[in-house]
Amino acid sequence: MLTTQKQKDMLLDSVIYVLLFCIMIATLYPFYYVLVISFNQGKDSLLGDIYLWPRSFTLENYATFLTDSNWYNSLFVTVARTGAGTLLGVLFTSLVAYGLSHKDLLFSKVYFAVIIFAMYFSGGLIPYYVVLRSLGLLNTFGVYVIPSMLSTFFLLIAISFFREIPIELKESAYIDGANEFVIFFKIILPVSTPLLATMSLFLGVGQWNSWLDSAYFVQSDSLRTLTFRMMEIINKSNIPIESVGAAASASGVTNYSLQVTSMVVSIAPIVCVYPFLQKYFVKGIMLGSVKG
Repeated sequence: MLTTQKQKDMLLDSVIYVLLFCIMIATLYPFYYVLVISFNQGKDSLLGDIYLWPRSFTLENYATFLTDSNWYNSLFVTVARTGAGTLLGVLFTSLVAYGLSHKDLLFSKVYFAVIIFAMYFSGGLIPYYVVLRSLGLLNTFGVYVIPSMLSTFFLLIAISFFREIPIELKESAYIDGANEFVIFFKIILPVSTPLLATMSLFLGVGQWNSWLDSAYFVQSDSLRTLTFRMMEIINKSNIPIESVGAAASASGVTNYSLQVTSMVVSIAPIVCVYPFLQKYFVKGIMLGSVKG
């Protein structure tokens, strides 16, 4: 009887592993295919029948993509907004969450009602534009960072996380004469690594991938982001390749090959960073959702 049950368990495990393997292939292969096409000659890619590796290997797609004089400035702006936006977003959201995590806070229900309302309702693009203009943020670097300093979604997760920290840690600090800022920076934040890593991952990815704010709220060419430049290239799919340059046309680069190259450049940093934060991401989500 035990042997039969063990055989059934092994059969079930085998089926599960096969299904998971198929799901993994279906998930990863589109990314791998884009990577293969980016290293294949553009005109040769139009012939099709490329599946596992480049048929005509070349680096001309990346060379053509990087010849844009605005590329390096856009890369710097994107890195700067990602770093500053992530740091300020995590810090400001954590500060607000720490204050709201005190259960004896006056008018706490009012604050939570405002937060929930802000999560589900938005004033729309035009009122948002008017607010940014009144604050003098249009066509400035601050439009990338300041509006995203508070994340209402992570605010609720951080509040729940901070409430799980033993109150004895704060009480012992109070006895030693520490104020709230000392407690927050020297006690609360050091024990909140999973939460901070999770917030950093999501906020950083959001900053890196954002391009609508660069399109709607920025006119200066020096403030354009990397993703905005990539969207420009993708939107040029109907423009003849001659508009990219004579060198690109002679080398066999096509609009499609430039599009997939821009996709690879866009996702590469996130793919490199995510494995190092994955364990904190899972732990942070679980710990932040234990209690309300």
